[in-house]
Amino acid sequence: MSRQSETLDVLLIEDDPMVQEVNRQFIERVPPFKVQAVASNGREGVALAVQHNPQLIIIDVYMPELDGVETLKLLRANGVQADVIAITASKEKETIRTMYQYGVIDYIIKPFKFERLQHALDKYRTYRTTVSGDGELSQGQLDELFGAAVPAGNKVLPKGLNEQTLNQVLHVLQSAPHPLSAEEAAEEIGAARVTARRYLEYLQKEGSVVIDIQYGTVGRPVNRYRIKS
Repeated sequence: MSRQSETLDVLLIEDDPMVQEVNRQFIERVPPFKVQAVASNGREGVALAVQHNPQLIIIDVYMPELDGVETLKLLRANGVQADVIAITASKEKETIRTMYQYGVIDYIIKPFKFERLQHALDKYRTYRTTVSGDGELSQGQLDELFGAAVPAGNKVLPKGLNEQTLNQVLHVLQSAPHPLSAEEAAEEIGAARVTARRYLEYLQKEGSVVIDIQYGTVGRPVNRYRIKS
């Protein structure tokens, strides 16, 4: 079973109805994330968080009644342990500092492009996969998880790539009975197709992976990747 089969529930706290809908559509374009509930203000958000216990909360800062900072404090006071990503127009250093102190794992400033949110969600999914279950993590794994530059052999991976995901892609290719497309590799590692393709293209350029082009009866040919013999 692929990791994408596990839905990650999201609570969206945003007072603007139009922004609510845009953010909801963006979030649900990145599997396996699903917007479980939407709140139009902080107090409603706290109540829904306690009720639904989502894995992830996406929150605005500028809201009536209760702003994002006070909402986040109230969430923690009520024992809500969900991870939090802020999406807001607020750029004030004090606000950013306080939000991180109360457990925000990413901070996205409006207006933003879909790719920025996709990156945040992909990174969060990798984080959940890495820290789930029992056991321990090495310093190298933590460095990769939190964005330190990690050597790959005698090389440093390009910005945006990390060694753990690279190793996951290699393992999937080694274990597969046949060459995989980027979409198939993405499903196996629980990542977006564009993410898997970046790793596959990197491995192909480095000479670890070769491409088999599959021609169908209709449509464009499909690139399939396999470990170089």
